[in-house]
Amino acid sequence: MYQARENEPDYARLNDPLCLTQNRYGRAIETVAEDDPRRAQTLAINQDGWVSDNPNRYKQHGFYFNADNCIACHACEAACSEKNDNPAHLAFRSVGIVEGGTYPNATRINISLACNHCDNPVCLKGCPTRAYTKFAEYGAVLQDPDICFGCGYCTWVCPYNAPQLDPVKGQVTKCNMCVDRLEVGLKPACAAACLGKALDFGVIENLPAGRTQARVDIPGFPDPSITQPNVRFQQTRTLARDMARVDSVPLKYHRDDANGAYRPMLDPKHGVQREWNLGKLLGSHENAHIVFTLAAQAVAGAFLLLTLGTVMFAPLAELDGGPAWLPSLFLMVALLSVGMFKLNMHLGKPQRFYRGFYNLKYSPVSREIAGVSAFFAGLAGFTLFAIFDEQWAAFGRVLCAALGLGGIAFGGHYMIKLYRIPARPYWNHWHTNAAFIGAALALGPLLLGLVALAMGNLNPDTESFLAAVAASGLALEGIGLLAHRTLHKQENEGAASFYEQSTTYGCAYRLRNVLLGGSLALALTIANMDAAGSEALLLLCILVLVSAVLGRALFYVLVIPTTLPGAFFWRNPGFVEHARETGLADMPQVGVAYPRHHAFKLGEFLETLRTTTWKDKLAQVRRVFTG
Repeated sequence: MYQARENEPDYARLNDPLCLTQNRYGRAIETVAEDDPRRAQTLAINQDGWVSDNPNRYKQHGFYFNADNCIACHACEAACSEKNDNPAHLAFRSVGIVEGGTYPNATRINISLACNHCDNPVCLKGCPTRAYTKFAEYGAVLQDPDICFGCGYCTWVCPYNAPQLDPVKGQVTKCNMCVDRLEVGLKPACAAACLGKALDFGVIENLPAGRTQARVDIPGFPDPSITQPNVRFQQTRTLARDMARVDSVPLKYHRDDANGAYRPMLDPKHGVQREWNLGKLLGSHENAHIVFTLAAQAVAGAFLLLTLGTVMFAPLAELDGGPAWLPSLFLMVALLSVGMFKLNMHLGKPQRFYRGFYNLKYSPVSREIAGVSAFFAGLAGFTLFAIFDEQWAAFGRVLCAALGLGGIAFGGHYMIKLYRIPARPYWNHWHTNAAFIGAALALGPLLLGLVALAMGNLNPDTESFLAAVAASGLALEGIGLLAHRTLHKQENEGAASFYEQSTTYGCAYRLRNVLLGGSLALALTIANMDAAGSEALLLLCILVLVSAVLGRALFYVLVIPTTLPGAFFWRNPGFVEHARETGLADMPQVGVAYPRHHAFKLGEFLETLRTTTWKDKLAQVRRVFTG
């Protein structure tokens, strides 16, 4: 347990003599009733059995930030990092900057923020490993990095960038509210260290002495309705009509004269020139997601056609049991295996992949994993039974087809749902549904068409039908793209994403659209021809594949999350990129690390097994699977 000093100053001690019963969201501030059995299962900090006698121990606590007083000294950041022994490239609390106006009336505010220990913690619901818990004690949302396997989904869904994915260790950590200090009557380290009395802490809705406001919005703070955060603000100084971020994100905050609130708007910081940037586009950290989603969707589309399609549509009947039957199935198993392997190796701790099933109750990631796993099992079983012609094999194929189709429906639904999150407006649009379903309809039939062509099992009617299905998928994605263009009118980070799409990656985006339109025209031409020929089908496959890869890469690289403004260097995406490109990241004091979190490398693991004794081999396997 944290040991309080005898001479702790009064400003570092908790002081909440009176408390309200409800917060502004209508929730009870008392986290559990006095007779609730959860009080008997008390929080044990560092395995210490001592329990505090704080009368407000079971009330929701939160931070109070007075922007008028913050001088950006970063003492709160330093105290937090020292308390939690964070490396230089991580900070649970950070200070961002927004500024506006012109000399001599320039204005600036600094915003210090960490985890808000929300009433509706989306990180807890999104985490597939159940690494998060919202405790009755103080209402703290705590995360266990030992359970985390480094998928980073909590960093996607959190609007405030509170969970921090360590690119070196491959695990997430975050603010723990300094519950060990709270137990002995002290405020968190950050609040106790604040020089300007800007940061305070206590039972939520309690107004500290000398303060006049308890707002839930401030220029640069994301929409509080997403998670109902337990943080309150004061900001009374008059600000400029437009307050801009000082980091590289092309956003500013414009004051609505009707209610005085500041709304995010586009701030075109680097002009309107279109660029290619193919290296950045195709070298994204999310390439594993590109491979997995495209592979899974292509195989899902092909499986639908090979199972339901061969029964429902006469042009596909020739594929059932024909020369292309088994090769198509084996290729589908191989593609899905590669996609799932790439996605697993993308985890910070891929040896703990099995923990992805832990949160089926809440997490769309867990449900997607379950659905795709069921689909893979059904596909593998269907392929195995397809080798045999006996009656029992036919019955097995029916069962495996049902399992696979159920996996497609369940996993596909949650594959889309996990991207429809308010914290990422670029994804939170029905264009995501259209893109994923369209990819399945476009890539699936072309996969079957290629195999059938190679095996001499492709007649003109089948070719026309497959091209028509592909055309429907391409048309669906195209319609979604047209609807997605309305992002530039929105007052959120989606407008900034659309701006980056039109400038930083403008040439690649235009090429993708040209390829998509050309693919659709060619697919419709093949669908309406009696015999298009192998050259036309091969060209269509190439155009669709290139368009799909470019589109999916843009999907991941363009998303701009709703997060707090950064500073000139710290938490500035532009500076992080610059530091990694120039080698500044080699100096730990810069606060930027290279992504080295894939500690588990298959080649190194196999080489270790090859060169060690059996005793050491068993020890290595045990270390990998137990962490």
